Amino acid sequence: MNPEQYIDNITKTGHNILPQLTSVGLKIIGALFLFIIGRWLIKVALRMMDAAFNRQHFDKTLINYINSAISVGLNIILMIALLGYFGIETSSFAALIAAMGIAIGAAWAGLLANFAAGLFLIVLRPFKVGDMVSVAGVTGKAQEIGLFASAINTSDNILTLVGNNKIFSDNIQNFTNNPYRRVERTAQLAHSVDANDAIARLKAGLRQIPNVIGEPAPQVEILDFNASGTLLAVRPFCHNDHYWQVYFDTNQLIAKEFASAGYPVPEQRMVMRQLDN
Repeated sequence: MNPEQYIDNITKTGHNILPQLTSVGLKIIGALFLFIIGRWLIKVALRMMDAAFNRQHFDKTLINYINSAISVGLNIILMIALLGYFGIETSSFAALIAAMGIAIGAAWAGLLANFAAGLFLIVLRPFKVGDMVSVAGVTGKAQEIGLFASAINTSDNILTLVGNNKIFSDNIQNFTNNPYRRVERTAQLAHSVDANDAIARLKAGLRQIPNVIGEPAPQVEILDFNASGTLLAVRPFCHNDHYWQVYFDTNQLIAKEFASAGYPVPEQRMVMRQLDN
C-alpha cells in the first residue's frame, strides 16, 4: 500500500468515526442533562410533599419515611429512564426489581407487618408518646412509637419493646386519654359493724385525700356479703398521674378509720347444720 492510499484510508475512517463519536457525545450530554433535570425535579417534588405534610401536622417520623421511600422509587425510575435513553432494554431490569421486591417481601413478612402497623399507629394515634397505656400485655408509659416497634417503660422502670403488629392486633388501653380514672378498692367489715357508719366515715375521709377529684364524687357502697361480714366498694376518682398515690392513700384511710372507730377484726363464721339420719 502506497502512502497516498494509506492516508486516504485513514481519512475515510476518520470521516466514518467522527459522526459516531459526535452521536455518542451528544447522547452522553443529553443523559447528563436528563439526570440533572431529573434530580432537580425529584428534589422539588420532595420539598413540595414535605411542605404539604408539615402543613397538615403529620408526624415527623412518618414524613421522613415517606420522603425516603418516594426518593428511592423516583431515583430508580430515573435510572431506568437513562438506561432506556441509551437503548438498553429495561424490561428485564423492571422484572428483576419486581422479583427482588417479592423475595424481600416474603423474607421480611414479619417486619413488613410491623411496619404497616406502625404507620397505622402514627396516623390513627390510639396513643401518643407520654401516655400511660396497656398494649399486648405490657402496661407502662409510651416512650417511643417507632416504625417497627414501640418502646414502653413499665412502672417498675423496665424498657420493653413491643412489635407494632402485636400492638395493633390486640386491645389497646389508654389510661391518660380520659380526664380521670377510678381507683378500685374494697373494705371488709365484721358482722357486728354498722355498714352505714363505715360508709359515712370513708366518704368523709376520701374527700380529704390529696388529688381526689370532687366530680364525680367518691363512691362507697355495699358490694357484697360474705362469711366475714359486709364487703364495701371504695372508689375515689383521680387523674391517672395520681393513681398510685390515691390508691395507697385510700388503703391508709381504710386502716386508719377502722382502727379509730374500734371496729373488730372480721372473722369468718362457719355455719354448721345437723344432718338428719
